[in-house]
Amino acid sequence: MLGKKSRGQAPIGTLVGADTRVHGDIEFSGGFHVDGYVKGNVKAAKDDHAVLSISERGCVEGTVMVPHVVLNGTVKGDVRATERVQLGPKARVIGNVQYKLIEMSIGAEVNGKLIHESESGAVGKSAGRTQIEPVGRRTQLESES
Repeated sequence: MLGKKSRGQAPIGTLVGADTRVHGDIEFSGGFHVDGYVKGNVKAAKDDHAVLSISERGCVEGTVMVPHVVLNGTVKGDVRATERVQLGPKARVIGNVQYKLIEMSIGAEVNGKLIHESESGAVGKSAGRTQIEPVGRRTQLESES
C-alpha cells in the first residue's frame, strides 16, 4: 500500500500499521493510510491533493479535516472533506460528514448528518436549487431566489 496512488492523487507516504496505536493529533501532507488506531484529530497541511485512507481494520477517534477521504474503516467524530469522500462497504462514521463530492457504497453507515458544501465553500442551501412545495392538491415547482 505504501507509495500506491489513489485516483491520481498523492502517493501514500505515511502509514499507521495494524498493530499501532497513536494518541495525539496528526497533521500530514501527501498520502496517509491508517490500518491501526488513532485517537486524536487528523488534519491535512495546506495540500489540496492530500489523501487520508482508512482500511476496514483502521479506526480514527477524533475530527478529520482533509481534502480527500477514502474510508472503509471507522471514524468516531466529524469528517470534513473539502473535495471528496469515498465511503466503502465497511465504512462507519459516527458523526457528521461534510463534503463537496461523495461516493457511498452499499453497506456504508453514517450515524450523523450529511452536509453538502457547495463549490464556493458555502454550507447549506445553494442559489437556484429547485424546491417542491405542495399547493392544495397540486404540486408546484418553485426556484429559490
